[in-house]
Amino acid sequence: MTIKENISLLPYNTFGIDVKARLFIEYYSLDELRQVLKEHKGEQILHIGQGSNLLFTRDFNGIILHSGMARARFIDDETVEAQNGLRLDDLIAQLTDMAYCGMEKLSLIPGEVGASAVQNVGAYGVEAKDVIERVYTMDVETLEERVFTNEECKFGYRDSIFKHELKGKYIVTSVVYKVKPGEASKTREEIIQTRMAKLPTVGEVGSAGSFFMNPFVPEEKANELLAQYPDMPHFPVEGERVKIPAAWTLGGAQVWPKQPLVIVNANNATPEDIIALAAQVSASVKEKFGIDIHPEVNYI
Repeated sequence: MTIKENISLLPYNTFGIDVKARLFIEYYSLDELRQVLKEHKGEQILHIGQGSNLLFTRDFNGIILHSGMARARFIDDETVEAQNGLRLDDLIAQLTDMAYCGMEKLSLIPGEVGASAVQNVGAYGVEAKDVIERVYTMDVETLEERVFTNEECKFGYRDSIFKHELKGKYIVTSVVYKVKPGEASKTREEIIQTRMAKLPTVGEVGSAGSFFMNPFVPEEKANELLAQYPDMPHFPVEGERVKIPAAWTLGGAQVWPKQPLVIVNANNATPEDIIALAAQVSASVKEKFGIDIHPEVNYI
């Protein structure tokens, strides 16, 4: 394993916030992960992936844990197991090159395999839950391995059991995805071009991708808004609710010119700058539309 003290987390968060961690540990096997958790039991530990859904607000006086496990293997012709440290887009690229399809609409989403199950990432009508068969984890306290079925993960919109009931209790170590033979290169390329055209490139402009989650409102509220804004995009969902793309409600904010869902670190922004802007945007949307929008990004 790799252990570093008082390390800058600048390379480990896509917002580009230069804070430090007291200790940074990267492990390369389940045995090493188990060893770290055993030796540092009771200490403050934060397991991160690519850092694409985090906003560090201060130095982290604990242990940052990162996986160096980044392999994938086919279990059979329709399932592939990927380790938590493998970048999701790298996995999709590999599958596409091998003429497998099913995950191509998730192309270019920043983050690693482990986070895909925790966050239930999604784009263009597909969510991770649609392709995840099961999730392998390690219990932080008992150090035992446990497998969660898709149903046990309690997936929801950008949500899973690992973000609430079991937050901090398990570390996702690998994910098994359902795929199938088929050509996906054209669709993948189209998705990549679309995302590149409207989203900042990770590594070039500091951001966490979509900063806000799309709001869901009751049908009555949606009809009220449609009476005022007939061109408003809206998508009925279960439970007599309607999803309204947050990018539409943020149209006047000019956060990121090509996609107002995104807040960027354009000029050495501080965490306070980003938090203040996010709060201002939320308040403006609430005042104008009567809709509450909430950050998808985790403040650390």
